[in-house]
Amino acid sequence: MDKTHVKSGIQKWRKRGFRSEVVLVKNLQKHGYKAVRVPVSNPSLNPLPDTIARQDQHIYAFEVKKAQDYAYFPRRQVEKLFCFLDQLIPIHPRYKHAVLAAHFGKRWVFHEVDWNDWEKGELPEQVRVMKRDKGNFRL
Repeated sequence: MDKTHVKSGIQKWRKRGFRSEVVLVKNLQKHGYKAVRVPVSNPSLNPLPDTIARQDQHIYAFEVKKAQDYAYFPRRQVEKLFCFLDQLIPIHPRYKHAVLAAHFGKRWVFHEVDWNDWEKGELPEQVRVMKRDKGNFRL
């Protein structure tokens, strides 16, 4: 496989994620949240979410995945949400939310990860969100 083909595939994959992040921001805003996409979010070690939102006193850090039937969120990505909220948002943890957002075409499934699981070091190796899941977070 040549480098051009690999680069093209990565660009398509990133574009797909970018579009989902933009759609999420618009949906959040439609539901009364102040929301922005974090343009520098990337697979680096920086603790940055894909999207940040606020509603009243609550702050939400979102990791976004575009998927067909299921989306996997590795522990490292979930930990980054908590690190961002813990290190950079100086409010009580009850107002800070780490949310996994799986975009299945027209359907979104949101899964909020429990703050206590992170504090106790009990995050799973990965979180799987399926298209048929109900999720535990609503806009």
